[in-house]
Amino acid sequence: MRFCHVTTFYPPWSYGGDGILVQQICEGLARRGHQVDVVHCEDAFRLKRKKLDAEPNDPPGIRRHRLRSRWGPLSPLVTQQTGRPGLKRRALAEILTGSYDVVHFHNVSLVGGLGALALSRAPVTLYTTHDHWLVCPAHVLWKFRSRPCDGPQCIRCSVVTGIPPQWWRYTKWAGRCLEHVDAILAPSRFTAERHRAAGIDRPIHVLNSFSQPLSAENAADYRSPRPLFVYAGRIEASKGVEHLVRSFRERPGYDLLVAGAGSLLEQLRADHADCPHIRFLGSLPHGEVAALYRAAVAVVSPTWGPEAFPLVNIEALSCGTPVIGRRAGGSVEAIERTGGGLIYDRPEELLPLVDRLAGDPGLCRELGQRGAEGYQRHYSEERWMAQYFGVIEAIAEARRA
Repeated sequence: MRFCHVTTFYPPWSYGGDGILVQQICEGLARRGHQVDVVHCEDAFRLKRKKLDAEPNDPPGIRRHRLRSRWGPLSPLVTQQTGRPGLKRRALAEILTGSYDVVHFHNVSLVGGLGALALSRAPVTLYTTHDHWLVCPAHVLWKFRSRPCDGPQCIRCSVVTGIPPQWWRYTKWAGRCLEHVDAILAPSRFTAERHRAAGIDRPIHVLNSFSQPLSAENAADYRSPRPLFVYAGRIEASKGVEHLVRSFRERPGYDLLVAGAGSLLEQLRADHADCPHIRFLGSLPHGEVAALYRAAVAVVSPTWGPEAFPLVNIEALSCGTPVIGRRAGGSVEAIERTGGGLIYDRPEELLPLVDRLAGDPGLCRELGQRGAEGYQRHYSEERWMAQYFGVIEAIAEARRA
């Protein structure tokens, strides 16, 4: 089959887990003998970063289309404001007129907006809600840069957040664009329900994210004689990292390693420079993150904002490492399903769970084994591909009928 995947960010021109997941999907399809084109927006990546950490090395079977405009950053900004491909329309339309069997849209916020959905000519058109952009201009249901969203005040929130208000959101434009999609794929039950509650009436299928097994080959040795805990992800307020670090100031007998980048990184480094047991590692390649997971007593997911479905959790489970997760949106669905960790609701409940795992190696082994087994049953690439092709075949069969 011929696939085209359209997304704003694709490694190495990417930030966060959605680009990694799209890459894993494309590479998994290519390994199965399918032809895969992937379209992403280089201009959007360069809004925040000018240089790459590494040059792309795509495997056989994947053809990459990097959308670049001579207008540079103006191109994604036009798309953000209008919800349309704008300066990229011609290039995107030429690609999507190819004879694809499936066109699959992912994060389209800056690569073409919802207007790109109408350009698909494939028998099957899919859209994945990696986050909550369809119902939240800020993507993450994080209100006024300070708390989880408790109700729509989107224009005021956009201004406070520094996002130019998107007036197309207050018209029927989004609904008309989504009519071109055969099905929406949601990574969690929470995300599916949140979109249905917002009035989106296209068919929505829950298709949990997956993770390929992580290799720690040639990585550093992070093992410690002291109990070691790990955070990996964006260093932003909605992720709850500030609460996590403040909590670990009270546990100088444990080590906390924080991997990732974001707007709070340098401030947190400065604020906690007096705590040698808390270290900020910055962005790490996947092999190093896998080595961190395997050395840890547990991975802590302290998110405060309503998550769609954190990829970090299932990566940790795949390594046989327990996860301590805070309940927020779809953040703990993988922990509940596999039994591979512990869950808390309020910040003050975190440290008792940390102490419990630090003092009970047997419980850590039990949770790690449950998590690894649950990963194989529910979050492996093979399981995801079987469900994915099931959705595609059901749509194709309905069209034939």
